Amino acid sequence: MASTSKSNPGHFFEDFSLGMPLNHATPQTLTEGDIALYRALTGGRFVQYSSAEFARGAGYPGLPIDPLHAFHVVFGKSVPDVSLNAVANLGYADGRISLPIMPGDTLRTVSEVIGVKENSNGKTGVVWVRTRGFNQRGEEVMSFVRWVMVNKRDASSPAPESVIPDLPKVVPGAELTGFAGMDSWDATLSGSEYMFEDYAVGEKINHVDGMTVEEAEHQIATRLYQNTAKVHFDAHGQKDSRFGKRLIYGGVVISIARSLSFNGLANAGHMLAINAGSHVSPLFAGDTIYAWSEVLETAELSDKVGALRLRLVAVKDQDPGAFAYKGEDGKYADGVLLDFDYWAAIPRKC
Repeated sequence: MASTSKSNPGHFFEDFSLGMPLNHATPQTLTEGDIALYRALTGGRFVQYSSAEFARGAGYPGLPIDPLHAFHVVFGKSVPDVSLNAVANLGYADGRISLPIMPGDTLRTVSEVIGVKENSNGKTGVVWVRTRGFNQRGEEVMSFVRWVMVNKRDASSPAPESVIPDLPKVVPGAELTGFAGMDSWDATLSGSEYMFEDYAVGEKINHVDGMTVEEAEHQIATRLYQNTAKVHFDAHGQKDSRFGKRLIYGGVVISIARSLSFNGLANAGHMLAINAGSHVSPLFAGDTIYAWSEVLETAELSDKVGALRLRLVAVKDQDPGAFAYKGEDGKYADGVLLDFDYWAAIPRKC
């Protein structure tokens, strides 16, 4: 009998077209078990994702799913259709987390192609997609744009007309939603006395601690989100790649860096929006992540809740207190892994 292929090879660059809808497979129900595993893999200590009693007192229905955890799940669903044949995930923009996600919620993902551009080498191209996550009631819980460099199947395939989407540089503070009322907030239990009013624009915070990432840990984390990108798992297949070994999923870097930010931003654990993000350089097993943050902007959301716009910078194998970022030439300094701009809710002083 002749062999046939019923497997999914994933899309290559020339398969994408402007306006193309992508309905992604495998909805995922999140449980308290997922919360525990995510906490174990990232070292997260933010109190509203650790204590159900504290969370209820702060205005959540119960122990919620960390929005960044949910982001990775929604992202992971899109991988087989968007980035299975990717060279790299390049960036994020206009990410909005509009509703709390609770244990028992089932997330599904849809995307739409909003931009395409072939690279000058003729072998790859960049694809922009708007991805949306919905719960079991059909409510949109989050939306974000990401762009990814994807291999071409055939370098001789004609290039599509270039369309680069016009994306906002920041989600306006006035448009932030999905935050709890933070009615009761015990600073002793949360781990920090510093509230909204204690942070100033331009302030830089050294998060001090570091975390070394090993092969088993990053693969388990990436499997938790059902992300199937080949570059994170297939050691044999990556021997002939640019780096000759597996790359660690960039989402692992984001989550660990944000967990490290607890030391200095313990009360700013609720992510509300993703303004921008770039994976500046790769991370490999055995590397150690450190992080620092800068306050870029503040917004008053209610009489009890404020928001900090933060730049989270992850660096590799170096002192975060040096605040490595960009040189005078505008290029990132050596060892910078991540440049991540986001909004986080934080209680105000009463």
